[in-house]
Amino acid sequence: MLFVSSEIYPLLKTGGLADVSYSLPVALRELGADARLLMPAYRDALQRAGKTRRAATLQIGTETVELLDARLGNTEIPVWLLAHPGFDRPGNPYLAPDGKPWPDSAERFALLCRAAVEIAQDRAGLDWRPEIVHCNDWQSGLTPALLTLETKRPATVFTVHNLAYQGLFPAATLAELGLPDAFWHTDGLEFHGQMSFMKGGLAYADRITTVSPSYAREIQTPEFGCGLEGLLSHRHERLSGILNGIDTDVWNPETDPLIAAPFDVRHLENKLVNKHAAQRRLGLPEQNVAPLVVLISRLAQQKGIDLVLKAMPELTRMPLQLAFLGTGEAVYEQSLVYWTRRFPERVAVVTGFDEGLSHLLEAGADMFLMPSRFEPCGLNQMYSQRYGTVPIVRQVGGLADTVSDAPPQGAELPVEASGFSFREATPEALTATVRRALALYENHDAWRVIQGIGMTKDFTWTRSARQYLEVYRQAKEDRNGVGITSD
Repeated sequence: MLFVSSEIYPLLKTGGLADVSYSLPVALRELGADARLLMPAYRDALQRAGKTRRAATLQIGTETVELLDARLGNTEIPVWLLAHPGFDRPGNPYLAPDGKPWPDSAERFALLCRAAVEIAQDRAGLDWRPEIVHCNDWQSGLTPALLTLETKRPATVFTVHNLAYQGLFPAATLAELGLPDAFWHTDGLEFHGQMSFMKGGLAYADRITTVSPSYAREIQTPEFGCGLEGLLSHRHERLSGILNGIDTDVWNPETDPLIAAPFDVRHLENKLVNKHAAQRRLGLPEQNVAPLVVLISRLAQQKGIDLVLKAMPELTRMPLQLAFLGTGEAVYEQSLVYWTRRFPERVAVVTGFDEGLSHLLEAGADMFLMPSRFEPCGLNQMYSQRYGTVPIVRQVGGLADTVSDAPPQGAELPVEASGFSFREATPEALTATVRRALALYENHDAWRVIQGIGMTKDFTWTRSARQYLEVYRQAKEDRNGVGITSD
């Protein structure tokens, strides 16, 4: 299986795609799959890869590119890094220093897709041909389309990690990339007069997956479909939602070296040690009784930070401490800083990202706030449950699939209750749910039950990897009937 991704941890990471692109191939290998990876040779990725060797030289159109052989982290899993001057730049792989997309993104990622085709067709001199090509998000979306031009080809799977990012370019890009005119139609790459890399995967892959069952249903509706809901509904029989897993070795409160004191579901007393350590790091008073409520996130509207800010007048009247860790839009960062100045003993903000602090906050917090407007999967709500930190989430996407709502105080707790959720994207719904959580927090025994349910959930990648193997089997069966015209 050839796994194609624009970012892979630890070589380069801007978001959850990189984590999946590491953990899923590792889990597939453990189940016996011959997983090999392809990603661009960004300058930062080459520095992190250490020693590499040239595996092949390819002529793709007028471009000469090299494949450099590396390994995935500390594993023996091969990673081929596609070396080309267009990738040889530092920083964000998608955005220039001015915050705008790199002007040559279509050319660069089309090159990645063409290289994937050459490897898949065993024309790269690697003496290897995969049965499956697994592509991820728009950057690799042209690969399934290009493979339909081949007489003998592997089966293709395309995973949507976030439908909001579609890889849209002017119509002239089709000709500039040398793509056939046959791709230019509403059932192909055309999207409201623009060319869509995302549609290359959605329209031409044998199977489509996304990163949670709820998100798979949601993206077939106008609210979450980003204009592609018609295509996704038409291909619904080829669409599956497979929940992402988490790295339970890295995120393990029993062995985590980044937290103040280890603990497990039977010995939760050390959560208080971590809480005090977190409060000290944040400059908040060390308190036992008032719950510490944490949000770790990109500060963007998708993550519901605007709902939190609108709710702050009400939240700051509640008996709790609030802590924020993240970076994003300046207006949100500045608004949070304003609240720290008004309530320095109640509200703390750390802008930027700090891996060690994120682990400590997950271990020390009592509650985790994640009110996303949409959330394909989400990882922090799973980290939180593993660390006995009870999540408060909006009931969308992967949040709905991983957090089971607890009833109001006084009602019998369901056996699956592991957090609190609300449906409406309003500050009123958010504050009402926080109040509900605070009421149950006062019931020590009930709170321990909820913590225990979350800490014992199975969020490992093994379960998800088995589901992907089944999708690969289905894709191979579907290979002879490709594209939306075959559904």
